[in-house]
Amino acid sequence: MKKILVGLMLIGFLGCAQDNMMELEGRVAMKGSSPHTYLSIKDSKSQKSYKISNQAKFDLMTKQNQTVKVKAVLIKEAIGPGFPAIIEVVEVK
Repeated sequence: MKKILVGLMLIGFLGCAQDNMMELEGRVAMKGSSPHTYLSIKDSKSQKSYKISNQAKFDLMTKQNQTVKVKAVLIKEAIGPGFPAIIEVVEVK
């Protein structure tokens, strides 16, 4: 019984972790009005904007108005207009 529960928990954890990984290619831009500005990337395929939560780690601030390809993990879904989905960048290609 214990082996079955551990196996199911492991399968559930791995399934959830893989669903949130995505590859995006798009233009990096600063959005919002002061003091509520944030760095975002607009995916060229889906035309959706994503708020980048860890831009300092990959120095993405210097890549504004450039097309960048990133691998990211979805942290939070979009709520509506003005509240975009939030991603954490894992790799810049």
